[in-house]
Parts: sequence; structure tokens; C-alpha cells
Amino acid sequence: MPASLNPFRALRHRNFLLFWSGQTLSLIGTWMQSMAEGWLAFELTRNAFLVGLVAASQSLPILLLSLYAGVLVDRANKLRLVTVCQTLFAIQSISLWVLAWTNHITIHWLIAMATINGVISSIEIPARQSLVIELVGRDELPGAIALNSSGFNLARIVGPAAAAIVIAKLGIAWCFGVNAISYVAVLIGLFLIRLPRWVPAEHRASPLQGIVEGVRYMRGTPAVAALIGIVTVYSVFGVPYLTLMPVVAGERLSLGASGYGLLLACVGVGGLTGALTLAAIGDRLPRHVVLSRASYAFSSLLIVFAFVRSARLAYPLLLLIGFAMIVNSAQANAMLQHLVPDELRGRIMAAYSFIVVGLSQVAGSFVAGAVARAFGVAWAIGGGGAVMLLYGIWAYRSRSSDFAVAMRQPGIATSLGESGRER
Repeated sequence: MPASLNPFRALRHRNFLLFWSGQTLSLIGTWMQSMAEGWLAFELTRNAFLVGLVAASQSLPILLLSLYAGVLVDRANKLRLVTVCQTLFAIQSISLWVLAWTNHITIHWLIAMATINGVISSIEIPARQSLVIELVGRDELPGAIALNSSGFNLARIVGPAAAAIVIAKLGIAWCFGVNAISYVAVLIGLFLIRLPRWVPAEHRASPLQGIVEGVRYMRGTPAVAALIGIVTVYSVFGVPYLTLMPVVAGERLSLGASGYGLLLACVGVGGLTGALTLAAIGDRLPRHVVLSRASYAFSSLLIVFAFVRSARLAYPLLLLIGFAMIVNSAQANAMLQHLVPDELRGRIMAAYSFIVVGLSQVAGSFVAGAVARAFGVAWAIGGGGAVMLLYGIWAYRSRSSDFAVAMRQPGIATSLGESGRER
């Protein structure tokens, strides 16, 4: 196979191979824990609001803390920071395992543990995203980011299926136990990574000034602002269709739990295929062109999906939606990281996680749920797709030069002089 078509070529870097292998194995455990938390919350309360509160408790800290965490990431040894966060994740999983195993788990403990997970994630996500370029270099960055997405989607397929088997054979507590054990793989990989000695830089600005500098950079750099706009609109109005999937499965498609699981599996398979395709094509096509095509496809497919009432049509359509969604998000992430300077990378990735994980889950899901309650799930999903499509048409036509600039100026902080330097 020609190297240019090999989606796994970033794995030739030893450090990234160690990182990706451990992360992918650990993510399977993470998906098992996520499914188990939702099911356990339902078993403990039989209350839909409290089940949703457990999920929201993981996202709210990311919404509140990510921007400050980005400053911390830019001033810290990223490998060490990721290692510490992964260790804390393991301790949190062990705590859940013990509480569930000894039958001391309550909804209050579940919410508290979910909140702790969100606090750790607010630091770990931007630190992990920012670390990738140190493992592979700038040239291999898009392929590495796409491979990270493939690992995430592979885990999304395997994790829930494995959790269902574990719950049936061993009990729900062992989902937390398997997740705790899975962190051994990622910690071994992190400890084996070898990077040049980290030298801390002198920082004179306060954390608040660091946040302001990052925001000014995003607003004052047209290419970054254009990408952040796409990420925001397509996360807030696009991703919440997954939140409404149980309603789609039960009310519109008349499916049971197994059918609902198959719908989610289709999204995962499509996402995995999209991520590997993106890793394979590399720079054969201009990245901003791939981004625009994926954006149009994602929004248009969501509009079509809103009108589907047949499971036979829903399954293949969700394969395509998963494909387009992952290509859109992974490409936007790669273009952002290609563009931003290293001294601001943590803050930009913190803003990215603030939007994709925090804002989409808290604000996006709330809006989608409110629209679905008032007008029906079709309006919530189709309306979100329409907003995305209209915004995409405007953005890619009126700001086409800004998206193209993102591919010509790697690492140039075009507005640092205006916002003030930290170093």
C-alpha cells in the first residue's frame, strides 16, 4: 500500500504508537463505564431527570473550567499533566467499583463521581490534545488526530457491547472494575514515552490575562475565528441528535433497546470509517475543501434523518451521518492545531473542548430537548441541521479565504503582538 494511503502511518512514531494503543484500550473501558453509569442511575432512581443530571454533571465542569485549564496546560509539562490526570481517572473508577461492589453506591455518590470526572477532564482533554503534536510533529498531525478519532469510535462500538456482556455475566460493578484495570494500559504507555527534556518558560501574566490573551487571539485571527465558528455551530446544533436517539428509536422507529444500540453502533462504524479515511487521504485533497464538504454532508444528512420513520433507512443513514460528523470534527481540530502557535495550543484546545464537550452537551442538548418537547423530535434534529447548513453556506462562501489561510500559515500567531506576549 502506498504510504500516502496508509491510515496508520502516524503509528510509525514510537511515542504515538504507545500513546494511541493505551488510549484506545482505555477508551473501551471508558465507554463501558459511561453506559454503566447511565443504567445504574436509572436503576437507582427510575427518574429520567436524575439520569440526565448524571450525564450533565460530567459536562458542566468542562464548561466552567476549560478556559482556565488551558492556561495551566500551556504552562505545564503536558506529558506529566496527562499522566497525573489519567491516574486520577483510575482512582475515580476504582472508587466507583468499590462503592458499587459493596452496594454503598447512591445517586448522590454517582453524581459526585461524575462531577469529579468532569473536573479532571477539563484539564486532561486540552492537555492530551496539545500533546499529540509533540509525539508526531506538525506534518503527521492531521493523520494522528484522525487516528485518535478512529480509536474513539472503535471504543464506542466495542465498549457498550462489552458492557452489556459484563453486566449480564458479572454485574454492573465490574464495568467500573474493567475500566479501572484499563488505565494500566494507558499509564504504561505514558511512562514509556520519551520526549526531549521539558524546560518551563517564564510567565509574567496572570492566569486571567492568559485567558484574555487566548480569547483575543481567537477573535483577532480570522482563520482561527472562522474555524471556531464552524466548530461551535456544528457542535451545538449537530451533536445533540445523539441525545435524542432514544426518543427516535422508541417513538419514531418503534425499536427496543437492541435496536437503539444498533443505531448507536451504526454511528460508531460510520465514524470509525470516516476517521480512517481522513487519516488515509492526508493532504491529497485541500483540508479546507474536505472540511466544507463534510460540513454540508453532515447538516444535509441530519435534515433527511429527521423525516425517516423506517429503521431500514435509519441504519445506513446513520452510517453516513457518523462518517460526515467525524470527518468534520477531526478536520476542524487538525486545521486549528496546524494554525495555532505552540504557546497558545493548550488554550485553543481548551476552547475546543469547552465547545465540543461542554457547550454542546449542556446548552445544545438542553435546546434540542426543549424544541423536541415543544414541536417534536423531527423539528429538533431537522431544525438543527438546517441551522448548520445555512451557517455553513454563509461561512464557506463569505470566509473562504480565511479557511484557505489556515493551511498556508502553520503556527503563526497573527495577533499576539496586539494581545501581548507572555514569554
